[in-house]
Amino acid sequence: MLFNSIDFAVFLPIVFILYWFVFNYNLKAQNLFLVVASYVFYGWWDWRFLSLIAFSSIVDYTIGIKLMKENNPIKRKLYLWISIAVNLGFLGFFKYYNFFIDNFSTVFSLFGSKIATNSLNIILPVGISFYTFQTLSYTIDVYKRKLEPTKDIISFFAFVSFFPQLVAGPIERATNLLPQFYRNRKFNYPQAVDGLRQILWGFFKKIVIADNCAEYANMIFNNSDSYSGSTLVMGALFFTFQIYGDFSGYSDIAIGTSRLFGLNLRQNFAFPYFSRDIAEFWRRWHISLSTWFRDYLYIPIGGSRGSYCNKVRNIFIIFIVSGFWHGANWTFIVWGFLNALYFLPLMLAKRNRLNLEIVAQNELLPSLKEIIGMGITFGLTVFAWIFFRANSITHAITYIKDIFTASLFKIPEIRPSYLIILIVGFMIFEWFGRNQQYGIEKLFFNKPRIFRWGFYMLLIASVFIFSSRQQEFIYFQF
Repeated sequence: MLFNSIDFAVFLPIVFILYWFVFNYNLKAQNLFLVVASYVFYGWWDWRFLSLIAFSSIVDYTIGIKLMKENNPIKRKLYLWISIAVNLGFLGFFKYYNFFIDNFSTVFSLFGSKIATNSLNIILPVGISFYTFQTLSYTIDVYKRKLEPTKDIISFFAFVSFFPQLVAGPIERATNLLPQFYRNRKFNYPQAVDGLRQILWGFFKKIVIADNCAEYANMIFNNSDSYSGSTLVMGALFFTFQIYGDFSGYSDIAIGTSRLFGLNLRQNFAFPYFSRDIAEFWRRWHISLSTWFRDYLYIPIGGSRGSYCNKVRNIFIIFIVSGFWHGANWTFIVWGFLNALYFLPLMLAKRNRLNLEIVAQNELLPSLKEIIGMGITFGLTVFAWIFFRANSITHAITYIKDIFTASLFKIPEIRPSYLIILIVGFMIFEWFGRNQQYGIEKLFFNKPRIFRWGFYMLLIASVFIFSSRQQEFIYFQF
């Protein structure tokens, strides 16, 4: 079920009313209702894959209990590896089977040998990368004794399947979300209003910014050999704002929807396009995934400790794995490799933690140094996004070669004025809201109510006026 669909517009009010007015008498009943609603939400897409979520939940719940009772280190490690094998096994099969088979066959063909391989017509379950990592982090935390395993199976199933963030995150840690299912929840009007405000901003990002950018980004990338270099730059820029508006918009809707039910999810985007270096960008982009790889991969393999060779190795491992997490295509691996190259000089020079505060803290405008830093970081990010969006490595290289021609200095063939104005306006609102959890969280709070409600009406109107053909969220494919 898509957030930007009539189905969800009907589903959400029904679930909200039943949750607060029918099942609020008992915590377990309320949690069980959330599990049922979440399974309906996910099964609306394809009910057959509900068994995967259920099986993964049962495995990790059971292993959590086993780890609590077991003190033998060998047996505890065995239980951990069972969880890892089950979760990554499902993920590997559904997401990467054909990739490995096809590349295995290609490698042999380079040596003059042909082997018969059979690709499978596998449907990738929506959100499998997200809920797999969420359940896996629970087991790892229990194994490391950072978390007490739950005996409440209903709360655990609710934690794994909670519908707002089930299919595209944020990837929640059990230490944050699971305890919230243990506590009685009372309707909080200010919290719900704030949730609705964040949902509205998320829909604006998705429908007005991302979907309209997608129309032109797809047109340019799909016919890149027909356009000038300047137009190809526009295509890369449109995709840059498409993926941000799409994914951060989903996160805003998910976080806002959660607040309607008295549950708090962590911030997943912190205005990443205002970053002054790549290290800051990765602290602000897809925060739940970046911190997951940091805590469960980068630090365990050594992190920034040890020799320079080890540091370099670890940086490339985490970024390449992060790229591969996004999809079974060499374009994502190259995208990760590029970001590792960007990050490496900062880490080796010990400058990767210089910009921990938001840009222009307590100032209206950034300094010249900050402007230059943001410009360079944004340019590097746009360049890397070309590989992320391209159909293949060859397509990406050709796209970049065609940019750096004499036609780069021509007027772009595609330059929709209305969309450029919308993007500029959107980024202005993001700039003034950069100290908040989302762009319009406190906007007009010090003004008469008419200004605030007038702005909300303007956002709602823009969602309807500028709505284009309904498009799935980009990260559904990951």
